[in-house]
Amino acid sequence: QVQLVESGGGLVQAGGSLRLSCASSGRTFSTHTMGWFRQAPGKERQFVAIIGASGSTTYYTDSVKGRFTISRDITKNTVYLQMNSLKPEDTAVYYCAAHVLPYTFEYQIERFGSWGQGTQVTVSS
Repeated sequence: QVQLVESGGGLVQAGGSLRLSCASSGRTFSTHTMGWFRQAPGKERQFVAIIGASGSTTYYTDSVKGRFTISRDITKNTVYLQMNSLKPEDTAVYYCAAHVLPYTFEYQIERFGSWGQGTQVTVSS
């Protein structure tokens, strides 16, 4: 079972940047799609971005395209989410997660079986 620990959240003004990190323990990191999701107060958890096992394939929800970049460092077992041009509507708890199957590039939340504890991102206007 993979364990995931997110970090890097915080309070930032609109237009600012943050970089989230997700450190993974376990053998699945290099073979599984990794994803970032977020949950705003009173809302369901939603997909933000995914990255394939090799790191060469990515996919983003429309609202973050051009502003967020997902990446992974296999040598450090870590996946990142660089967030630029942040907006108040980006405020949420951000979670990283691992897909339940190896080498499967899907973004549906129900396909992710290992979750971190989340890190809070707050963007002030």
